[in-house]
Amino acid sequence: MNNISKFDKNFRVVEHINKDGFNFYNIDNEPFSIHGVFKENGRYHRMPESIAKTVSEGVYNINNNTAGGRVRFKTDSKRIAIIAKMSEVNKNPHNPLTATSGFDMYFDDMFVGAFIPTLDITSGYESCLSFDNNEMKNVTINFSISSSLDELYIGIDEGAVLESPVPYKNIKPIVYYGSSITQGGCASRPGNIYQNFISRRFNCDYINLGFSGNAKAEDEIADYVADLDMSVFVYDYDHNAPTVEHLKNTHEKMFKAVRSKHPDLPIIMMSRPRYYIDSDVEQRLQVIKTTYDNAVAAGDKNVYLITGKELMAIAGHDGTVDFVHPNDLGFYSMAEALANVLKTII
Repeated sequence: MNNISKFDKNFRVVEHINKDGFNFYNIDNEPFSIHGVFKENGRYHRMPESIAKTVSEGVYNINNNTAGGRVRFKTDSKRIAIIAKMSEVNKNPHNPLTATSGFDMYFDDMFVGAFIPTLDITSGYESCLSFDNNEMKNVTINFSISSSLDELYIGIDEGAVLESPVPYKNIKPIVYYGSSITQGGCASRPGNIYQNFISRRFNCDYINLGFSGNAKAEDEIADYVADLDMSVFVYDYDHNAPTVEHLKNTHEKMFKAVRSKHPDLPIIMMSRPRYYIDSDVEQRLQVIKTTYDNAVAAGDKNVYLITGKELMAIAGHDGTVDFVHPNDLGFYSMAEALANVLKTII
């Protein structure tokens, strides 16, 4: 127990829950509905390992980070618990553990609590949240953004009802591709990454292909994305393009790869979320804008551009942790800008 938790009980974290009165269920089985990730070789991934390996070593190594992963179900239980078994727990000084390794929970679009991991987490944890009523609830549990998950068990009260969730309104997912920002750094918890704001706003599924430090629009990832069945494609990898020249050589190429397979798909291009920009950022923005302008000039009526200034219109200069990664305010600001475009599409 740290010094703060000695005085404020709200900072105390339970290491082991009392399992009396619970029934635990593996989420791999019905009636649970898993989104954004799938099981392969004993743990959850965001894309097939065989393809991730062809993209780059970096993408292959963090493909098992569960950013964007969710499990959904319905229950009338007054308590909901988790037991998470994790083969890799990542920690960094920019992000709290509640984001890198934690799970949080929503009833429909209402946040009801975070399953707080312990400071010394190494291979998973268990946690429980309690509620005042036993009404039926449509539950979404969001997975951690930068750790690996092997198994997740959901605990509900003995005798409580467990059913399939109400499905998302839009069956085809939105696909997001990009950097650590796309992956979710540095939200305070998984439910606050911008894709989850959007998912709750529009009641839609999504896939998070954010690869921290490793989103470079390689041909292999472009081809993989182009083969996905999706409702919208959103991409932003500006921060991971090593140079302006690299961005110039790959940005329009990726757009054309996806467009060739999806002639009518809405495609949204975003530049790095930055309210105030320098000359390097301006050059990168012009590369992205050129892709957009060329598409419009060619008659494309389903392409959209959101600039970094627009993404940070609400947050301004207070929207990041380190002038790169958005905080919760920054992610909310990004979500609002994206929602203004999506509401004309979805």
